[in-house]
Amino acid sequence: MDEDKYPSESGRRRFVKGVVGSATLTGAGTAATAALNTATYEVGGTGGLTDYVGIENTAGPAPRGMPIVPLTVDDEGYLKGIWPETKEEVREDGSTIVVTEQQMGEVTYTGRWFQYCGAQTAQGLRPEADQDNFLRSSPGMYDWQDELDPGEKLHVDDFSDYETWTNDIGSRGAGKPAQTTWRSQSDGDEDVQELPVQVLRSPKVSNLPEASTTPAFLREATESDFVAWLDKCTHFCCTPGFNSSRDASKFGAEDAVYCQCHQSVYDVFSPVELSFPAFPRSE
Repeated sequence: MDEDKYPSESGRRRFVKGVVGSATLTGAGTAATAALNTATYEVGGTGGLTDYVGIENTAGPAPRGMPIVPLTVDDEGYLKGIWPETKEEVREDGSTIVVTEQQMGEVTYTGRWFQYCGAQTAQGLRPEADQDNFLRSSPGMYDWQDELDPGEKLHVDDFSDYETWTNDIGSRGAGKPAQTTWRSQSDGDEDVQELPVQVLRSPKVSNLPEASTTPAFLREATESDFVAWLDKCTHFCCTPGFNSSRDASKFGAEDAVYCQCHQSVYDVFSPVELSFPAFPRSE
């Protein structure tokens, strides 16, 4: 492996994105991806070339950013991910499939955004899945979440100190993160594959639309200084964290999302428009 594809410990810089192992598919260029999509997926299927908005990958071998999960705060103050509208789509052969898709600002938001790294097999990504959309606490990454029960719905009050919170890894007031699961609750009769989602409440979130090419989408996808993304590193599908590792400072990744496995870095405050070939949902 070319070591230059990884962050150096001497300062932050941008890197050529390495295409490694399972990342080969997700790292394909747009033209190559379109050709691959034509050869691999039937038209109107549940996978294929997909445009999305994600948090920018700025260093390390990850080929692209992680997709944003639009969210809202309900009338009682609980955090919920927004799931796209469900509808039927007619394929070229006359048959129909059920897809999840809706327009959010200037962006077409679909369930295909999250169909990579094995997540495409998760029950929660099926249009007909009987799941609510609450973002539920998944303790282990951040000490403050040890005060919550696993699976407890996150509330705005849990983040009331977000403008001053610190765990001594990043800057005080950069934001308060949480590790959650989304559309992943089980009725106890079967195992349900979890969809890991990271949530951040930061004063900087309110500035995201003005600095983005998708301002209308980001106004709909963020609320009350909250932003969320599917926490699956696009390199080898690890679970990175915002200010979760003390090693992050060695790679200029303070106040960023850092993957300890292979030193990929993501800038949550830099949402970008991206494309990738989504895997089809498991039928």
